[in-house]
Amino acid sequence: MCGIVGYIGSKPVVPILLDGLAKLEYRGYDSAGIAVLTEQGIAVEKSVGKLAILAEKLAHNAPQGTLGIGHTRWATHGRPSDINSHPHTDCAEKFAVVHNGIIENFQKLKEWLAANGHTFRSETDTEVLPHLVEHFYQGDLLAAVREVVKHIEGSYALGIICQDEPDKIVAVRKDSPLVVGLGQGENFIASDIPAILSHTRDTYILNDGEMVLLTANEVKVFDQQGQEINKEVFRVHWDVEAAEKGGYPHFMLKEIHEQPKALRDTLSGRLATDNSRVLLEELQMTPEEVKQIKKIFITACGTAYHAGIVGKYVIEDLARIPVEVDIASEFRYRNPIIDQDTLVVVISQSGETADTLAALREAKNRGARVLAVTNVVGSSVAREANWVIYTWAGPEIAVASTKAYTTQLVVMYLLGLYLAQQRGTLTQEQIREVVTALRELPAQVEAILGREEEIKGFVQKYAHCEDVFFLGRSIDYAVAMEGSLKLKEISYIHAEAYAAGELKHGTLALIVEGILVLALATQMDVFDKMVSNIKEVKARDASVVGITFEGEEELAKSVDEVIYIPRTHKLTSAVLTVVPLQLIAYYVAVARGCDVDKPRNLAKSVTVE
Repeated sequence: MCGIVGYIGSKPVVPILLDGLAKLEYRGYDSAGIAVLTEQGIAVEKSVGKLAILAEKLAHNAPQGTLGIGHTRWATHGRPSDINSHPHTDCAEKFAVVHNGIIENFQKLKEWLAANGHTFRSETDTEVLPHLVEHFYQGDLLAAVREVVKHIEGSYALGIICQDEPDKIVAVRKDSPLVVGLGQGENFIASDIPAILSHTRDTYILNDGEMVLLTANEVKVFDQQGQEINKEVFRVHWDVEAAEKGGYPHFMLKEIHEQPKALRDTLSGRLATDNSRVLLEELQMTPEEVKQIKKIFITACGTAYHAGIVGKYVIEDLARIPVEVDIASEFRYRNPIIDQDTLVVVISQSGETADTLAALREAKNRGARVLAVTNVVGSSVAREANWVIYTWAGPEIAVASTKAYTTQLVVMYLLGLYLAQQRGTLTQEQIREVVTALRELPAQVEAILGREEEIKGFVQKYAHCEDVFFLGRSIDYAVAMEGSLKLKEISYIHAEAYAAGELKHGTLALIVEGILVLALATQMDVFDKMVSNIKEVKARDASVVGITFEGEEELAKSVDEVIYIPRTHKLTSAVLTVVPLQLIAYYVAVARGCDVDKPRNLAKSVTVE
């Protein structure tokens, strides 16, 4: 979720780039930079840290020009640093590139380019791009970029400038957003509308595979076959605040809808093209080291803790290693039994959660090896762990986590499969089944989001409820815990999650008329038992909303409403069942007039005990 801005026209470009990047600060970033085409060539200035640091540097000696590109970086490959910041250039510094996304095959391309005499300065995947442009350039920037995209795999939004063609910007997108701003004698590119809204409200929203050639007076858009196409102008009627949210009323809803992209990015480069295995280059663990693991502890807080509970089901099922899950604040004080044969997995969206960081340090002090799962490159848990797997969710603005959670789930699947591969606990067919299910998840989440109005409609019936129970069995119970948390933290409704088999052990006493129960029923080996539990609830006059797979019509006979989700593997169902729960929590909170993005008494990152 980096930020891109580009300008070509007659005005000084530096103030326009800095203003545009400032409008994208809400997306989060760890460094910023610009490239300006001057009379002397391409001038690049970039700095780690806040945009103000870059602005201060430029205040004293800004390059002069009317064409340039700018970028705010959210690190995925390479720690935050001046060198790793964008824009990146080629050997001769004739080309500059800004990039959002992930180049999956960058390592092979880097080795090939290095063998052909190219020299690299950074640790990033992006740096291969200007070198590829340099390699293929024969006097036509558009043609060179068209050749480059034939060789790269992954997701990208690109802005490219060339010293030898000082009247052009070339841009292209695949799976990462990019818009073109249309002006009079000037044109723009940006990763999001707020960056250009003070200059123009007329835009082209680029589709996947489309490439654009900008000059000061003209914009040409081409399809994947290189044919020029006529784009419909999209006129923006939002104000700046709404534009930051992509037209959504709240960041939480925007981030719910960003989940398909976040899932694709987190899976990017980590699944074999033939679905035969997962590829986790971050974990350089030998089969012997994996087999040495006698036990795994997963420790985290809040939503990340719930992802860890799903992880327990997944890892034990796939890799056959015993797993304990602890709340980080309890783990650090309970004298856990761990040693050098223990793997401790810490999960933290920010990588700075105080209790989780303390648990990490406690585990290392006791001789355990630690694997961090985090969304922030260069964060404390990433630096201090033995290994790290990043969730490429991009920044989350809303306090209530959505896309960070689902990408953490994906990492749990990847980790479980990786350990299973090393230990030989699954057949090739079983591995392929789960990997195939992972690859299908982004499109399946999109299908669920396509039913949003249906979910929004029936929410109105239940927004008045003051007590809500979430029920599930097996992995559905783990997801029920997250659904309960989402509802209580943003709507302030009392919500609890229970294992459905525990109803008769006390919980059933609370089930009366007017109580809402959300029942998850995706685990087919306990489906009949779950239906029996639902009937017990209905017999006490509760209202029940069920969630199950498409085609399971039997559930509809026992509940008041059914939300159907696409069929998937029993383990990967967790990603799909939580999406309706996120939407229910969101629309209930809206109906009750709550501040969805900033719930009372809560903060996004808990950096104190």
